[in-house]
Amino acid sequence: MTPASPAVTKTTDYSEAAERPSPRLNDADTLAQEIVEKLTYSIGKSVKRARLHDWLEATTLAVRDRIIDHWLVSSGETAESGAKRVCYLSMEFLIGRLLRDAIANLGLTASVREALARYDVELDLVELLEPDAALGNGGLGRLAACFMESMASTGVPGFGYGIRYVHGFFRQEIVDGRQVELPETWLKHGNPWEFERRESAYEIGFGGKVSMLEEAGRPPRQVWRPAERVLAVAYDTPVVGWRGQHVNTLRLWSAQSLDPILLDAFNAGDHIGALLESNKAEAITRVLYPADSHQAGQELRLRQEYFFSSASLQDIIRRHLRENDTLSNLADKVAIQLNDTHPAVSVAELMRLLMDVHGMEWDEAWTITRATFSYTNHTLLPEALETWPIHLFERLLPRQMQIIYAINALVMREAAQDQKFDDATISAISLIDEGNGRRVRMGQLAFVGSHAVNGVSALHTELMKETVFHDLHKLYPTRIENKTNGVTPRRWLFECNPGLAGLIDETIGPRFRDEIGELKSLDKFSNDAAFRDRFSAVKRHNKERLAALVEERLAITLNPDAMFDIQVKRIHEYKRQLLNILETVALYEQIRSLPHLDWTPRVKIFAGKAAPSYVQAKEIIHLAGDVARVINSDPGVRDLLKVVFIPNYNVSLAEIIMPAADLSEQISTAGLEASGTGNMKFALNGALTIGTLDGANVEMLEHLGAENIFIFGLDADEVARMRREGHNGQSVIDRQPLLRSAIDSISAGVFSQEDPGRYASLMNSIRDRDWWMIAADFRAYWDKQRELDMLWKKPSDWHGVAVRNTARMAWFSSDRSIREYAKDIWHAGPGA
Repeated sequence: MTPASPAVTKTTDYSEAAERPSPRLNDADTLAQEIVEKLTYSIGKSVKRARLHDWLEATTLAVRDRIIDHWLVSSGETAESGAKRVCYLSMEFLIGRLLRDAIANLGLTASVREALARYDVELDLVELLEPDAALGNGGLGRLAACFMESMASTGVPGFGYGIRYVHGFFRQEIVDGRQVELPETWLKHGNPWEFERRESAYEIGFGGKVSMLEEAGRPPRQVWRPAERVLAVAYDTPVVGWRGQHVNTLRLWSAQSLDPILLDAFNAGDHIGALLESNKAEAITRVLYPADSHQAGQELRLRQEYFFSSASLQDIIRRHLRENDTLSNLADKVAIQLNDTHPAVSVAELMRLLMDVHGMEWDEAWTITRATFSYTNHTLLPEALETWPIHLFERLLPRQMQIIYAINALVMREAAQDQKFDDATISAISLIDEGNGRRVRMGQLAFVGSHAVNGVSALHTELMKETVFHDLHKLYPTRIENKTNGVTPRRWLFECNPGLAGLIDETIGPRFRDEIGELKSLDKFSNDAAFRDRFSAVKRHNKERLAALVEERLAITLNPDAMFDIQVKRIHEYKRQLLNILETVALYEQIRSLPHLDWTPRVKIFAGKAAPSYVQAKEIIHLAGDVARVINSDPGVRDLLKVVFIPNYNVSLAEIIMPAADLSEQISTAGLEASGTGNMKFALNGALTIGTLDGANVEMLEHLGAENIFIFGLDADEVARMRREGHNGQSVIDRQPLLRSAIDSISAGVFSQEDPGRYASLMNSIRDRDWWMIAADFRAYWDKQRELDMLWKKPSDWHGVAVRNTARMAWFSSDRSIREYAKDIWHAGPGA
């Protein structure tokens, strides 16, 4: 479908006025001409001399022109109408490659493909050359990207605010079985999607002193005089919605020094020292999540969080005052969503800006601040709710620390005087943790500074009330609400699985592409043998594509007729890759001991990154590789079992893996996964889920039906009870020969003969504390896997369940999530 033509409108940010651009033709002839013009005049290459990367840039520029037409109009319409904007603050935006996303949302895929084919250029090969922007670690960043796309697709005016990391999250290589972190270089050859906004640059301060300023005729006010200043410079990337109807902005901040070089020092011969300030400033936006196992790393992470929070708030206020006469209506015109605790310092910073810079009194500033902010919590792990040492916070951000103390005093008075809470409860509510070296609790700051606090699945939201925010929930009993996560079907079905999307088009018609709820009408075809066969053929093609990638990268040959059993996500003990590996070892031993049985062929596929300082997670990666090496080289198991760890998991790799999955592993310790979105992507693409009653698995069970999802193990209440009772893993291991044998084999060095004791500590953690309930859940997991083996032997039944998974996942669209946020929290967007 050809995108609607932009309307004549006044714009904001980009020019004072912009005429409606003449409608662009989107046929292959026009696109071919424009791509060659870009190749010639923007890149300086002839058709004959152009390489694939030249065609990538030329195609990107031609497509970008069309997006800009819509972008200017969307921005202008929002400014002219006075519509409320949503500003989404996130440390991560895992946006992936943008070209395919853009041309698909504009309805240009066929035309661009044909235009390039006229010059013997394949669009698929061109797309593969686009760097995968390393602006996130995992689910948090990918959720932010899905939400930005859905805001544009549902017509919610929005700005995403984050950091323009030069290297972002690390590139993972596996060397001798171990994870090695290397710098990601996605910006090495520039980024044609972004626009530098030199007019949107703000000074960001650190350190220094706070003093009282008294002026005649004005009440006294605090003035912060930072000892150090850096410059935050904006880079904008357009985020195009479905059918190109609306385009929002992702604004990322780059840190620069005020003076690029200390010329006096350079001329005096101190050539390195002359660049010290520049290097110190640029380090802020160099790498995502620098290791915080040392003080320097902690300081850099706090600098990053304040840097992008302050720049974003200054930008929001500047834009608001350009369009309004007062800041008193800020909350009516702007909604700011804090994506996790990373931007929580924004609460104190907005108070500082409203009071110290714009002269507002405390009570009005506090009312506006709470009405403007809302906060999404993503974790129930207390250690993942950020805290900062008081001495570090006070040294870097002295005025913000004063404000936090003042907010804390207000909240504690409310708890003590109005609610009559006891001392223990007040201490738990406090923004200052006095029991662990005096630290600022950023989760508490985000909570008290927001009018709404949401969890990201029904279970997670209820557990928030009972655990990490139990006492704050008693103080503010109406503040917590649920907004279950979702994923954009455009990228995670239409684009990554065109074979399945095309089959659905032919079967129920294309209306589901605009109204994803229509996908449920596919359900009745789950019992149609002919449709199941076609569905199975699409899956087989996707598995062959993944097998080819594994062959190319790892020289491991996979059997596409085997069950592709896949666990891809951040490596963490609570996500329990270790449980999966133990079941793999037990299965391997059983196949070797009982080769005459009718075993179901399986390919176990792992991928994911471990945080650089997370020793146990890196050991799990090493163990997965060691187990793969032994099993894959054993002729006794033939094609019955293969194990693969694919390095450097990212969005582009996920787009190949998820359509190829037969079985999705969502096996976290119950009560610890906030939601998950990988579970949704897998099921949408027709994978069956084996999982615990954790995160959004609970709601998937409700929507899919118990016969279409394979739930095992302890629930959250049972986990909590067993921990209270002092559960010991050894008592379980002694009663389970399969588990005992697997643990003993790993401990004895069967999979690490060159270093037999390599995994002794990892195995002892299961024998002793078993905090993650690996031993406790092993038997239930093993039994559920064997149930799946039996189902695999009945292909028609398996594919019927797979079809029902795809058909019933429509509710888990991020469009639904965004509409709920817009209606219940932001009060923005169509119909607001």
